[in-house]
Amino acid sequence: MTTPTVWRKSSYSGGGDGNNCVEIANLRTHIAIRDSKAPTRKPLSVPAAAFATIIDALKADRSP
Repeated sequence: MTTPTVWRKSSYSGGGDGNNCVEIANLRTHIAIRDSKAPTRKPLSVPAAAFATIIDALKADRSP
């Protein structure tokens, strides 16, 4: 896996110093995911299609 150079924080990272969140980085065919509190740890990498499925499931779980 290539080390991502551009990480994006979740828009739901909350107040304060904003360190309690998930960050993602787009790779060619995968999405890298890391905990912003531990940025030097190896990130989790999942295929882009699987990441989209995860996000869809999370959105459905929040629906009334």
